[in-house]
Amino acid sequence: MKHEAGRLEAIWIKRARRGPMDSVERAAVKAGLGLVGNADQGRQRQVTIIDRQEWDARVAGLDPTPPPSVRRANLMVSGVRLADSRGQVLHVGECRIRVLGETKPCERMDEAGFGLKDALHPQWGGGAFGEVLDDGEIAVGDPVFWSASVVT
Repeated sequence: MKHEAGRLEAIWIKRARRGPMDSVERAAVKAGLGLVGNADQGRQRQVTIIDRQEWDARVAGLDPTPPPSVRRANLMVSGVRLADSRGQVLHVGECRIRVLGETKPCERMDEAGFGLKDALHPQWGGGAFGEVLDDGEIAVGDPVFWSASVVT
C-alpha cells in the first residue's frame, strides 16, 4: 500500500477504563490481546494509534494546545499516514498491527479541551485502531512502516 517509513514517538498504557494514560518507554505486546497491562486487552481495539503530524496540524488552532496524551491512544507514530489504512498492516518495531478502522473521537475529547472533538473528527484525525498480530516488545524510537502486503 504505502512505502513510508517512520518512528514510534510515544507509548501510553491505560491502567483502568477511563483511567489515566501512563507514558512508558517500552511495552510488551501480545498477539490477539494488545499492550500488556493495558485495560482494553483482547477486544477489537487492542491498540489505538495516532499520527504525530496529523495531531499537530489538528490541534494547532486550539487554545490551549492539548498534549497528545489526552487523545487516549496507545501509540503515537510519525512519518506514516494512518488515513484510509483499514486492512493494512503496520510494523512497529518487531511487531505487526492490522488496522481495523478509524478511531472516532468521543465526548471525552471536549472534556480534555474545548473544540478537540470537532478538530479530530474528519478523515481519520482521531487515528486508527487495530489488532496485534505478533508477541514482542516495542520501544519509543522503533521504526514504523507499512507492510507490502495485506494480511487477512
